[in-house]
Amino acid sequence: MSESNSTQATAQEIEEVIRELEQYRERLVNDVLGVSRKVKLSQKKALEKLANHPEIIKIDRALQELRASQG
Repeated sequence: MSESNSTQATAQEIEEVIRELEQYRERLVNDVLGVSRKVKLSQKKALEKLANHPEIIKIDRALQELRASQG
């Protein structure tokens, strides 16, 4: 019985971490887009910067791993 509770808690923790990472990623994207507008960078260039942003890449990898562990 306690093993089931432990597994459930782990699943809940994973979901919480996923939510937090998604929120953090969204803030980063919004910040980069906001700064790019201020410096009058084209949308295409801003999206290229986002695609190669090291922190976003790291977050996406972590999210992928966490989602895989849920399944």
